[in-house]
Amino acid sequence: MPDKDEKERRKKIMEELAKNANKEFEQSLPAGPEIFKSLFDHLDNELGKYDCDSRLTLTRKFLTNNKIPNADDILNWLLDNGGGCDCEVLANVEDLFEY
Repeated sequence: MPDKDEKERRKKIMEELAKNANKEFEQSLPAGPEIFKSLFDHLDNELGKYDCDSRLTLTRKFLTNNKIPNADDILNWLLDNGGGCDCEVLANVEDLFEY
């Protein structure tokens, strides 16, 4: 059984691995995490008013209204990461973010 020092060493290694994975994830994003957080907040609010139409209608509207220059890159990234419609963006993609 590992002693206290070994447990602490393993804990630090795990924390460092998680930190590196989070950094790699953020670098893979087509926009800053703050844009995604705003998008998730927008969808959470709007999907309370409107039903999901099985498309990215509300997401596209958000990107257009906020004049996000690389909207197509963001839409493709969302699709690649389980966000095939507005409700899937919240259900699948939001969980990928740690905030």
